[in-house]
Amino acid sequence: MTPRRQILAEHGVPDFSRAEHESYVGISTLDTVAGLRERYGLRASVDELLAAANRRYLEPARTRAYPKIRKFVELPSGEGMPMAVASGSSPEAVDVILAGTGLDVFLRTAVSADEVPHGKPAPDVFPEAARRLGADPAHRVVLEDAAPGPAAARATGMRCLAIPNVAAQADAPEFATASLLLRGGQTEFTARAA
Repeated sequence: MTPRRQILAEHGVPDFSRAEHESYVGISTLDTVAGLRERYGLRASVDELLAAANRRYLEPARTRAYPKIRKFVELPSGEGMPMAVASGSSPEAVDVILAGTGLDVFLRTAVSADEVPHGKPAPDVFPEAARRLGADPAHRVVLEDAAPGPAAARATGMRCLAIPNVAAQADAPEFATASLLLRGGQTEFTARAA
């Protein structure tokens, strides 16, 4: 059961569907819990829901990296290419996940949607990540797995390699703005080809 479904079930919403879950993929955790609170009339505060979501996401069983993505991160790192994480998750979640997967060795710079004025679909995390890397956004490439990301990357002048986390969403209009779209998601992705 996904963290969102668990939290909603605990608050009396037992029938949160997979399709509803997928509609929130790529949206910041804060915006997601605020939207769920409003949509379902939850009594818990946004702060309480956010804390519950972060606890759920940080459970050790959820901390894993896809082997192909790990290889993708290792290759440019070995060439000295600076990389950053620009995420809708909280700073704590980003830190725990990077450490738990061992990717913190390669990805030392991270920006959370909590650290910028607006999370995705707003582009704010991307130029902040480039700034922290000391890089021109026009010379950065975003690797994105959720529909809101490609348009946000394009708004900053960055190119985007899109690998849909939910392959069925590959036809979403937001993915059409990607510089390169791997419609099959993880099944189509290889680190060397990327």
